[in-house]
Amino acid sequence: MPWNGPKTWNPSARAKFASIPSTPTAKKTGYELRLTRMVSEAVTIPVIASGGAGSPEHMADAVTEGKASAALIASIVHYGEYTIRQCKDVMAARGIKVRQVW
Repeated sequence: MPWNGPKTWNPSARAKFASIPSTPTAKKTGYELRLTRMVSEAVTIPVIASGGAGSPEHMADAVTEGKASAALIASIVHYGEYTIRQCKDVMAARGIKVRQVW
């Protein structure tokens, strides 16, 4: 199924596009990688994968397989399942550039 959403953006805008699945995100089974990849390949602005992260590996998958510019997380850190440092370490180990400040 081709992406039929927005394909261009006002170049003066500083916005990003968040790829959010239509299914509940509480399952923590990972991001909608197919949707994220379709959007990332169709638009000219950064795409942020959102909703579904259950592990740092899911974040890395969103960037590598889903071609997202970034991955948004919340509950896995808020509830102490993982630390931000653990998430960054997993992503760095997969060759993803991350800021080491935090």
